[in-house]
Amino acid sequence: MKNNKIAVVFPGVGYHADKPLLYYSRKLAVQYGYEVICAEYGRLPSGIKGDAKKMYEAYEQASAYVEEQLSRIDFSSCSHVLFLSKSIGTAVAASYDRKKQIGAGHVYYTPVAASFQAIGTEGIVFHGTGDDWAKTETIKEECAKRGLPLFLTEHANHSMETGDALQDLETLRTIMQETDRYIREFSARQ
Repeated sequence: MKNNKIAVVFPGVGYHADKPLLYYSRKLAVQYGYEVICAEYGRLPSGIKGDAKKMYEAYEQASAYVEEQLSRIDFSSCSHVLFLSKSIGTAVAASYDRKKQIGAGHVYYTPVAASFQAIGTEGIVFHGTGDDWAKTETIKEECAKRGLPLFLTEHANHSMETGDALQDLETLRTIMQETDRYIREFSARQ
């Protein structure tokens, strides 16, 4: 019987695995018995926001790095595979899962609109209405098409922050409670 569980963290551009959303979601995964692997992308192009060509180049480079890093993992021997992703990492995680047909559980933090070219019907999505990397209406529509639970935070930016530190901590707590619920339920599936 398969009983090993792996969680892979797919960071964003400038939002590394030690920033709050990924740091605490990693800790939750460990609590549920997952071995955690943090993907790295190398030095990505700068100035990608609003530049579709540069964003695609960053996605391609990140995907190539991930392909190499994860090539030695036999995901088919795992009972559960969980992908925790942020921003451009949501596109990398979703496309890697689709290409390799892993059937991973997904926690998508602030996906960019282009991520929905690969995002399937498994997972949960977090988005701030003040996120200038993706339009809220687009995120709502794409999540509705796939039946994905969407958790919106009013006025939160691409890092799920509003500028009010105490409010941001409350927001982080709420996000982590929903992340915990998803990981717990996903981990209970056979």
